[in-house]
Amino acid sequence: MSISNAQATPSIQICRIMRPDDANIVGNVHGGTILKMIEEAGCIIGTRHCNSQTGDRCVAALARVERTDFLYPMFIGEVAHVSAEITYTSKNSVEVQVNVLSENIVTGTKKLTNKATLWYVPLSLQNVDKIIEVPPIEYSSPEQEEAGKKRYEAQKLERTETKERNGEIIMSVSLPDRQTKEPYTVAFSQSSLIHLVGPSDCTLHGFVHGGVTMKLMDEVAGIVAARHCKTNIVTASVDAINFHRKIKKGCVITVSGRMTFTSNKSMEIEVFVDADPLVEAEKGKYRAVTAFFTYISLDKENKPLPVPPLKLEGEEEQKRFEEGKARYLQNKAKRLTDKERQQ
Repeated sequence: MSISNAQATPSIQICRIMRPDDANIVGNVHGGTILKMIEEAGCIIGTRHCNSQTGDRCVAALARVERTDFLYPMFIGEVAHVSAEITYTSKNSVEVQVNVLSENIVTGTKKLTNKATLWYVPLSLQNVDKIIEVPPIEYSSPEQEEAGKKRYEAQKLERTETKERNGEIIMSVSLPDRQTKEPYTVAFSQSSLIHLVGPSDCTLHGFVHGGVTMKLMDEVAGIVAARHCKTNIVTASVDAINFHRKIKKGCVITVSGRMTFTSNKSMEIEVFVDADPLVEAEKGKYRAVTAFFTYISLDKENKPLPVPPLKLEGEEEQKRFEEGKARYLQNKAKRLTDKERQQ
């Protein structure tokens, strides 16, 4: 890990070789593994920066991950270079930009595989409900600071809207008897994973690392996609992940996923995390995290395959499908705009 002490733009880099347990059965590194590395880098730089001043010691807690695209697949044996840089600070939050490069150490080839933006909030080690004031960074120009402020306001509004939309209602996804369900329906592929939160999953506060949660979410989304396609599948992108509430050590979390939309070459899976505090059962279950994952189906040569159309049952599934289609078309238009801007 290399460290830069430049006050204006604090940055770090983490390198790690990809091992067999980081990948699926055909050697593609799990999207969740990459998301976990991205979050670790963000947590390190965010925590270091927020402790660069006198006063309460703190840990940077993940509040949100903006949409993240997986530009190229990563494979077993390649080295992941994860670089993180603080690009904006508000009074109580830190924006971290993260880039991931894959390096083939045999040929020397390097590729940019991921770009991500994460938002952190510093929480006091003495009182987890106390948010620490963030030391400001220096900007190269007033325009850079203004652009950061606009991103901050936009994500703040989006987080509020998402939290209100999800509310406190627990929408359980039961494991169906798949023999009675028709293939390519939502009920056939929907899946859940139950996990007891242990010490190794947690920060110094005793709350779950954001990267651990994202890895579990990616695993469930991958199971849903594989059950639908019955082929090799890989993460193509993740829409904004919103962390609504903290998850404490000792909680049982249920990570649930269901198919919401399919295009010809991609599928959208809604994933949500519900926490059940066993020790403090009187507090009841609550919705902790939500996100949409997009997957693609690949053949043995890692080339895209057509995705079987989703068979819809009922008005609620039709509504979710139309909402997913709107997100798909919006993201597609944004990609085309970004591509034209780069030319």
